[in-house]
Parts: sequence; C-alpha cells; structure tokens
Amino acid sequence: MQLVDIGANLSHESLQHDFDEVLQRAHHHGIAQMVVTGASPDDSEKALQLARTHPGRLYATAGVHPHHANDYSSDTDQTLRALARQAEVRAVGETGLDYCRNYSPRQVQLKVFEQQLAIAVDLNMPLFLHQREAHSDFLALLKTVRDHVPACVVHCFTDTREALFDYLDLDCHIGITGWLCDERRGTHLRKLVGEIPANRLMIETDSPYLLPRNVRPMPPQRRNEPMYLAHICRELAHHRNEPVETTAATTTATARAFFRLE
Repeated sequence: MQLVDIGANLSHESLQHDFDEVLQRAHHHGIAQMVVTGASPDDSEKALQLARTHPGRLYATAGVHPHHANDYSSDTDQTLRALARQAEVRAVGETGLDYCRNYSPRQVQLKVFEQQLAIAVDLNMPLFLHQREAHSDFLALLKTVRDHVPACVVHCFTDTREALFDYLDLDCHIGITGWLCDERRGTHLRKLVGEIPANRLMIETDSPYLLPRNVRPMPPQRRNEPMYLAHICRELAHHRNEPVETTAATTTATARAFFRLE
C-alpha cells in the first residue's frame, strides 16, 4: 500500500533532531508522499525548502493559520503570494477561522481569511482549510469564492453531520486525522466517515499533533509522526466497513489528484 499524508507539520521543532529517521519510518510504513503544512510565513518558507530538498516525496502549502492572524500584514500577503507561485507549493493555507481559542480577534481572523481566499482565487490554487467552532462564518466566506478556486479541503474535520454535508454540497474534500481514534472526542466521526464519498476523502496525521490515542505501543514522547498514517488508514477502513487496501488506494488517488502529485 502507498499512502499520502496531506497535512504534516514537518517544520515543527520537535521533528528536527531526528528528521531523517522520521522520513525513513514513514517510508517503511508505506507513506509515499507528504504535504508539509505552512501555518505562518516562516513555516511556509520552511515547508517549501523541505519540499525542494525532497522532490517528488514532499510538497508544501503556504498560508497563515488563524491563530497567527494578528501578525498578518501587506508584507505577509506579498510573501504568501510569492511562495504560492513556487512549483512545490500545491495549495494556499493553512487558513480559516478558529473561534475555539480566539488567539486572534474574530474580526481580524475574518479579514485575514478573506485575504488568503483572494490569493487562491487570483492564482487559481486549491485551499487547505481550518475551521473550529466557526462553521457559519467560515461557510459564508467559503461560498463567496468556491466557484473561483479549483478545489478545497477542510483539513482535520471534526465537526457535525450538518457541517459535513454543507462542505460536501460545496464539492469540498474532507481530511480525516487521528481524531477518529480518540475514544473521548472522535466517537461521532466514526458514524460519519462512511458517508464521505471516496473521491472526496483524504487522510492526514497533522503531526506532531494529534497522536492517535489507540496506537500501541504508545510512544514515550507522545509525538505524532507521518508513519502513524497507516494506523489512521486502518481505523478509517474499519469504520467505513471496507478493506484497508480499498481505503488506502482511494485516499491516495484522491490526494494525488487534489494536490497534483507526481
């Protein structure tokens, strides 16, 4: 089986001391390609450099997470536009709204989300999206541009059935993480994943975050890695009531089509 991790924060400092080993373990577990998430200008630049260092295996996104919206400026916008034009960058994001923690004021988040949506429209690029407890505002803004961007994925989906079908009705893709493996918070997802069309479903680790809670043995440092995507794939297949080979093949094909991976 070959798998594609569509969201890995590989520039995170916790992955730097053994980065080559992280990639080797991922390869050993069937992770053929990974998309490195850009969540700030600095992260996005690092993601691009990682993709350039590992051509054909790593790709990148360029964006500013809503947590960092307060730091967005006209210079930031120009930096993201320049990064997004690079061949290794395959989507604009991670961008969106997060009303769960509100690290940046909501009005600032809304403005910065609109500015990044405009980048995707101007450059005709897919969107890599984040939404927490902001569904109504998020959906309203996404609707204004959906017909003007080639594709979009709601990364790390954890929301309700209503939200899921709002996104599917907009022809969005859905990213599923190890949240599915969480017996405290992921139970509702297990009932929903079977309703996601195969050609709209992708998988991701969001490493080093969201280590699947039912991984055994549990790693001592509790750090998530792309190698655990294989575990997420098996869990997803179980709850979709289909062979793991089917889940692997369809999510990989969908990810490669979405991000235009070689």
